[in-house]
Amino acid sequence: MESCSFRTATAPSPFPSAPSSPPRVPCSGLRFPRPRNGRQVRLRRRASGFDAFPPLPGKVFVDEAIGAEYGEGFETFRMDGPLKVDVDYLNEKLQECFLQRIRHAMKPDEAFGLIFSWDNVIADTDSLKLDAWRQLALEEGKDIPSAAHVRKSILHGAADHVLRKVLYWAKEEDQMEKLKARLIELYYENLFKLDTPVEGLREWLDAVQTAGIPCAVASSLDRRCMVEALDRMALSKYFKAIVTDEDDMESIAHRFLSAAMKLDRKPSKCVVFEDDPRGVTAAHNCTMMAVALIGANPAYELVQADLAVAKYSELSVINLRRLFANKGISFMDLQKQITERSPPKRRLTVDTIF
Repeated sequence: MESCSFRTATAPSPFPSAPSSPPRVPCSGLRFPRPRNGRQVRLRRRASGFDAFPPLPGKVFVDEAIGAEYGEGFETFRMDGPLKVDVDYLNEKLQECFLQRIRHAMKPDEAFGLIFSWDNVIADTDSLKLDAWRQLALEEGKDIPSAAHVRKSILHGAADHVLRKVLYWAKEEDQMEKLKARLIELYYENLFKLDTPVEGLREWLDAVQTAGIPCAVASSLDRRCMVEALDRMALSKYFKAIVTDEDDMESIAHRFLSAAMKLDRKPSKCVVFEDDPRGVTAAHNCTMMAVALIGANPAYELVQADLAVAKYSELSVINLRRLFANKGISFMDLQKQITERSPPKRRLTVDTIF
């Protein structure tokens, strides 16, 4: 009888598997005081015994690393000490047990794991970012140029770079921090009003849930606000696991690996839903398949994805099977090109000895 040495009943998983298990305070119960005298904006809870919470999470307007190049991983902790987790380790240790192999032979779709990025895959976050920048410009009496490269920078670039090198709004460090704090505050105010997912997502998740495929969502948002947003959109029931800022992942690829670990699926059996070329690259670095959603980025920038669709209604569960069927067992293995070399020709010389 085979046993799963990586998953044991006595050693709890280092990652929480259910997003709704810990008690939380809804983000709708938070208010944002306007910054005064340059003080940092802080979260405050209504009718509570605490006056202030830590500053708003600042990973919204940052340029994140792709990660997972050359076997790079992250460190977590188990009962017997620290554990280094990387792509090869998870692909080796998250093997199917005997009973799982039997079940997946009868229901092959359940062997997959789906990982959804938050930005523009679950919700239209580009509009939230644009609105935050426009509101900040209005408050500061500034104008945002309509050039395409400026729009791309404010959507995908770090706030420091945009404020200093693109819009030229901030020169002093104090002014920079004040504008960044207000920008993040405006983003979260817009996030608290968000209650509509991307078109067709709910129907696709219904189909995936019927097929028994576990799903996870990966984001750099705060966990409470992430769960609250999923609740408002009535999507919490579809996701077995979430990865948020509290998981302390240093790159996009690390979040994907953490999600695969929470789903109890090998990275090579996971499919990432992304809208950004960087996310597609991170998925491939993790030996995962990548389905790109065309919209925030044009199709020609997503050519590296294994499948690109304009909307969720173009997808079916059979698409997932075909993704892996086309690759077979050699999916994402290093392929060596075999070159046929002709044998070297003999050189005839005058001094031939018979």
